[in-house]
Amino acid sequence: MQNTTHEVELMMRQRHFLALPLLSPFSMMTLLIAGSLLPVAAQADDVADRLAGSLSVNGQSMPVEAVTETPMDGIYHVRLESGESFYSNADGSYFLLGDLYENAPSGLINLTEQAQNQERADALAAVPESERVVFRGAAEPKATIVVFTDPTCPYCARLHDTIPELNERGIAVHYMAFPRAGMNSAAATTLQQVWCSDNRSEAMTQAKEGQSIASSASCDNPVAGQYDLGKALGVQGTPAIILPDGQLVPGFVPPERLTAMLGLDDE
Repeated sequence: MQNTTHEVELMMRQRHFLALPLLSPFSMMTLLIAGSLLPVAAQADDVADRLAGSLSVNGQSMPVEAVTETPMDGIYHVRLESGESFYSNADGSYFLLGDLYENAPSGLINLTEQAQNQERADALAAVPESERVVFRGAAEPKATIVVFTDPTCPYCARLHDTIPELNERGIAVHYMAFPRAGMNSAAATTLQQVWCSDNRSEAMTQAKEGQSIASSASCDNPVAGQYDLGKALGVQGTPAIILPDGQLVPGFVPPERLTAMLGLDDE
């Protein structure tokens, strides 16, 4: 199934809307400076609410999750229920696909990425620790990372082997489930067994080592919901590491590099 933004792009082209692929920061700024913006008479919040309720393409309502104001007058950030996003003018007659940058004195700042990071951080903060598989050291953690994992993923096993060192460095690891092949896969069943185990951390280690797990997979568990959440947050493979600020780091990261990324190397 094609993703929503791709469908939007195709429909916009059919209607002769302005539809662009991902732009470089400089192309984005050039376009925004060159374009004329429609005047906005109402307050920004009112416009955002109205836009969220009326946004449509080819007469079909769009699955809008939220609409927020951007620092640019008349330009709004639209986030769909799928997690995808784009920009729109006040009445939804023009769309812009790509990242929005601030040309700050310190250099270019990717505002789109910042917003996505915050959304990830907020979404993960809503997941209680009781629904995660937690590995922490004896001391109070200095930082906590969330890792979307799959027991059939070799690099997930490699990352799991570094957990004792990560814990010694003050980094707690909170696992969430992401069976790469979907909920009908063997990995999904294994993850459900992990979450149904009396000792989840021990079961997770067994799963990463390719051992069988005695628990059933029929208990009430959050694996399917975490898989959907991962997709909504932009996870495409495993391991997918989410830093405390919501930044998504795909793939295996050695402990020393991860420590530096968390700002703990000087402590």
